[in-house]
Amino acid sequence: MIDDTNMNFLLNRQWSNSSSNRFSSRFSTNSYPGADDITRVELPNGIVILTRPNFDSHSITLSGYLEVGGLIDPEKKLGLADFTAFALMRGTKRRDFHEIFNVLESAGASLGFTGSTHTTGFGGKALAEDLDLLLESLADPLRYPIFPDEQVEKLRSQLLTSLAIRAQDTHQMAAMAFDQIVYKDHPYSRPEDGYPETIMAISKDDLVEFHRMNYGPRGMVITVVGAVEPSEVVGKISHYFGDWENSQQPIMPALPELEPLNKKVVQSVNLVGKSQSDVMLGVAGPSRCSPDYLAASLGNNILGQFGMMGRIGDIVREQAGLAYYASSSLQGGVGPGPWRISAGVAPVNVDTVIALISQELFRFINEPVTAEELADSQANYIGRLPLSLESNGGVAGALLTLERYNLGLDYYRNYQNLLMEITREDVLGAAQHYLHPDRLGIAVAGPQ
Repeated sequence: MIDDTNMNFLLNRQWSNSSSNRFSSRFSTNSYPGADDITRVELPNGIVILTRPNFDSHSITLSGYLEVGGLIDPEKKLGLADFTAFALMRGTKRRDFHEIFNVLESAGASLGFTGSTHTTGFGGKALAEDLDLLLESLADPLRYPIFPDEQVEKLRSQLLTSLAIRAQDTHQMAAMAFDQIVYKDHPYSRPEDGYPETIMAISKDDLVEFHRMNYGPRGMVITVVGAVEPSEVVGKISHYFGDWENSQQPIMPALPELEPLNKKVVQSVNLVGKSQSDVMLGVAGPSRCSPDYLAASLGNNILGQFGMMGRIGDIVREQAGLAYYASSSLQGGVGPGPWRISAGVAPVNVDTVIALISQELFRFINEPVTAEELADSQANYIGRLPLSLESNGGVAGALLTLERYNLGLDYYRNYQNLLMEITREDVLGAAQHYLHPDRLGIAVAGPQ
């Protein structure tokens, strides 16, 4: 995602003498995707196509999603949507597992599927001349998978191995515990990849039925970026998907309201034999569509991202020397994404690190960030946008973001102005709205 605050890039900046606008961008926004060079078409069956040509490249990037995800997994079969997504390319009515990948690899192309809470995503690359091959390779598993028994069992073993690794990973186990605290009784508390017992409970018939009921064109989005004309993209996607229908396809359920924490809640996960503890503490933050998302995102950059992991990194890691890493993240999505601070520490330092972070959070919600901190973060965001749009893949991801969150086709053309309008008071207001040091979810995974 373009606005992902987990990325940091070095930036050349020039400063003006104006106190109201200290940053002057060196980059022209005319080269960014906009309404004049993005083609958006909705097919009669509900599929949305977004495409932007780039003839400086010989390749194309295809990406997109269907509105089907772990949100609708049965409680006793968590991971079903994820399992189904990974199983799509294990065999179809036309080709077996090896034939599917041989066709792609013989052309130097790639294609894959992933599952998530709200969507099933897909992405691939190929030479522009192989657009037909890529679209056919996408349509075949989406529409006609057969889930061969042998391949299903091989995939099950791989998924169980991944879960066994997760169970010994202090960072992942802390993240799971954090979600269970902050999103108690909410769908976001459930791991999209399930548990060993739920993966074992999923049968081939479950995969077949889940696909039959939930996969369809409504809510599907496909982006193609690269050396191909928009009219050709629309025509070929219509050829492969225009007749796809599924009258049984349900509408994804709305998210229930989240009940915020009313006190501090701590949960520990004991992992025998570990020498490090991972600490996560935070709250449920804004959705990507919230009006204060950008203000919160800039604030998060100051709090635990910019430079050497922001204020948190400076206090916990650089000054106190108590953490291997310490940073913050804000994951705005369809619903209230987590706003959390993470640190890897020696077990004896857990309580001290939590106290230092809490102290910094109190400061963050009681004092506006400095003018210099805000200007630095605004410059950082503005400067890294063109870097993220240099590749076909970056542009394709940007187009999906526009569609997913209804940001408008000229969002990136207006991005600099949106950022520069945000004030210190806006950042403080967002912090005060979401961050409550006396109502944090705190998860620790490591040795007892």
